[in-house]
Amino acid sequence: MTTTQPLPTVDAVREALAGVQDPEIRRPITELGMVKDVVVGQDGTVDVAVFLTVAGCPMRDRITKDVTTAVSALEGVRQVRVELDVMSDAQRTDLRKSLRGGVEEPRIPFAEPGSLTRVYCVASGKGGVGKSSVTVNLAVAMAARGLSVGVVDADIYGHSIPRMLGTDDKPTQVEKMIMPPQAHGVKLISIGMFTPGNAPVVWRGPMLHRALQQFLADVFWGDLDVLLLDLPPGTGDVAISVAQLVPNGEILVVTTPQQAAAEVAERAGSIALQTRQRIAGVVENMSWLEMPDGTRMEVFGSGGGQAVADSLTRAVGSDVPLLGQVPLDPRLREQGDSGTPIVLADPEAPAAKVLTDVAAKLSVRSRGLAGRLLNVSPAGR
Repeated sequence: MTTTQPLPTVDAVREALAGVQDPEIRRPITELGMVKDVVVGQDGTVDVAVFLTVAGCPMRDRITKDVTTAVSALEGVRQVRVELDVMSDAQRTDLRKSLRGGVEEPRIPFAEPGSLTRVYCVASGKGGVGKSSVTVNLAVAMAARGLSVGVVDADIYGHSIPRMLGTDDKPTQVEKMIMPPQAHGVKLISIGMFTPGNAPVVWRGPMLHRALQQFLADVFWGDLDVLLLDLPPGTGDVAISVAQLVPNGEILVVTTPQQAAAEVAERAGSIALQTRQRIAGVVENMSWLEMPDGTRMEVFGSGGGQAVADSLTRAVGSDVPLLGQVPLDPRLREQGDSGTPIVLADPEAPAAKVLTDVAAKLSVRSRGLAGRLLNVSPAGR
């Protein structure tokens, strides 16, 4: 039986497939060499053979659905049949080379002189100040603004980013590259994705350094606008390694209003004097508790965030702003536990508004000229 409607051409089908992106790599499957074959039958049936990057690809159902939807929209198509195959080792090698720009050895793209990715290292002097909560909410708020955002859970011993972003997905390995999972429009990687259950990580400095290096170099992040690194508290091995691996990263200090916490936070920010990193600013968390009558209860005191900002301004000789004061809100903790950050779950909450405002300030910061090629010529030429 034949159809009276005009049949789509093979080129038309491939053009439709150009609108289908690999869910992990975020590039068209036609560009990635994933379209194995296209056959258009006289009865309007279109057979599409697709290469998966690896056997057991976790996104196989998503790819099948997206291919079917894209081809079914063409005039004259009565049925779409998708056949899945797996790339050979040679094909995966070619894919890796194309994604890496032909570079064989893994490199950290954010440390390259021409990188336009803004890197923020979220630091604190001590634990328990809400550093990870601030990180995930900033990341999701930036993604909601249309930016391409990634998060590295650099707190190897106290990793919590996957839970706070509500995902238990595992990375996919293609050749020597790691494809990071995504949640709420944010790409993320954490050592918790590689450890069984809630097993502790018992590593010393060199192993921590190597893990961070792999997170930054072996993970295929694509073209990110912003990368956030959730650092462990203090100024230990990880903070030093991050400064070495991503020297252009800026430090974002998180503290509470308590003076004792602020003093410790100053040390975390002052590491910039030794690593020569820029300090993006200070975020004060748990600033006050809104009472039913509209008054504020300063549970942890007041002034800590501004004191840190002022102290760091004097230390580094340039302005270090207090970017925002986040009020105490049980929903901030509850949404972190449930995996949907408060900036998405309740954007009108006072804490969400402050975090969204901080994200906006960090999103529009201009990048410095260091390492960039300028279209200028020396005088006299």
